[in-house]
Amino acid sequence: MESETIISKQFYAGGDISSEVISPSIFKINNNSTKKHIERPKSIFGFMVLAATFLVLIAGSLLVLQFQPDFDQLHLERLNSTGGIIFLAITVALFLFKGGMFLYNVFLYLKYKPIESVSDELLPTCTVIVPAYNEGKLVYETLMSLAESDFPAHKLELLAIDDGSKDDTWYWIQQAKLKLGDRVSIFQQPQNKGKRHALYRGFNLGKGEIFVTVDSDSIVKKDTLRNLVSPFVVDEKCGAVAGNVQVLNNEKAILPKMLNVSFVMSFEFMRSAESSLGSVLCTPGALAAYKRTAVFACLPEWIDQTFMGQPSDIGEDRAMTNMILKQGHHVLFQRNAYVLTNVPEDYTGLYKMFIRWGRSNVRENIMMAKYVWKDFRKESKVGARLLYTEQFIRILMTYPFFIFMFYFIATHPLLFISSALLGILLVSSFSVLFYAKRYSLGEAFWAYSYSVFYTFSLFWIAPYSIITVHKKGWLTRG
Repeated sequence: MESETIISKQFYAGGDISSEVISPSIFKINNNSTKKHIERPKSIFGFMVLAATFLVLIAGSLLVLQFQPDFDQLHLERLNSTGGIIFLAITVALFLFKGGMFLYNVFLYLKYKPIESVSDELLPTCTVIVPAYNEGKLVYETLMSLAESDFPAHKLELLAIDDGSKDDTWYWIQQAKLKLGDRVSIFQQPQNKGKRHALYRGFNLGKGEIFVTVDSDSIVKKDTLRNLVSPFVVDEKCGAVAGNVQVLNNEKAILPKMLNVSFVMSFEFMRSAESSLGSVLCTPGALAAYKRTAVFACLPEWIDQTFMGQPSDIGEDRAMTNMILKQGHHVLFQRNAYVLTNVPEDYTGLYKMFIRWGRSNVRENIMMAKYVWKDFRKESKVGARLLYTEQFIRILMTYPFFIFMFYFIATHPLLFISSALLGILLVSSFSVLFYAKRYSLGEAFWAYSYSVFYTFSLFWIAPYSIITVHKKGWLTRG
């Protein structure tokens, strides 16, 4: 069977592409299948990381067998105490709820189908807003990829907004203007006011029926825009659409390799399930589309949003999604609308990104609680309420789990480590199988490495995000 290979340089024709900026991530599209494969480089270090992961997980599983009498004794001790029985009851209840939600999500995933692109005549007018801060030449590549989209030129408006960058971002935006001419309009904020304010300016300037927001470190495929906005034509109740985010800089470090598998689970599994309910909880900043009327219905509230008396300077994407859901609109996911985006390559950048996401998640769950139990839409609200309940329980149980974990480590360290490793092996196997089915088996094994890494080095993110939820700051910006 013949296959078509599209490298990132071929996402768009024209424009000088710097290999130093854009990693040659490769899309292979099988003409007889909807599966798309991203080739990843092989390295000795990467192989060593994977090999070490398997050794650790296998060792942990063997230790569980070795310590089986100790596990049995611990179980008996719990059954012989009131506190132990209560603990087991709560654990079983949570397990049944989580297991039920997992099976429900599998059902919803199998039910999900992306909406195919509509014809050029039916496509709505579209304003693409690219806010940029200290992105350097990558913003140029982002604008080039958008300009070469397979989208009617007379229906596409492209806005680039420099948010008071301190590097050469404005220079590269100007270079894009020289290259694209009237196809792009460029603006410069007098000072850095944050991504939300840059988007706000774009919303007020844009003339399109649909607003598309794209991060300035992201590259879209040629058919991404038309696939992203087609749901607004097919579903008149659609208020927002989330794109399918994958990792751009996967060749540069181990962490991006791990994150790419995690992103596939987060988007292609979880958001597919949420989309079947019309209730995607977060449209990503890397690529999202919003109906103009839905945006302006909440724009004053969105730009003036505060938390604990402080202006909100994070979570603008989750906040916009929440406010559009609150209006009763459907929020969908388009698996066929691909975007490649940069992710942190070191531990510091990664945990700062997760802290920002964690704080936003807590804030917006509080906001969602104000409307999710009300009559916010005419259709069934059960699915949206189940999704919210799962997130609420996860936040609610963060500190009890955190305390139990340290108690378990203090009293039975070997039992904790061995059971944690066995749990990772079992739970992460679904991610491995899912990624292998959608993409490739070799890269799927990074799900194990990511789970080990997250469990033992990023476990503190959730409790820290909750206790510092009031704090401001993007964290990863220079």
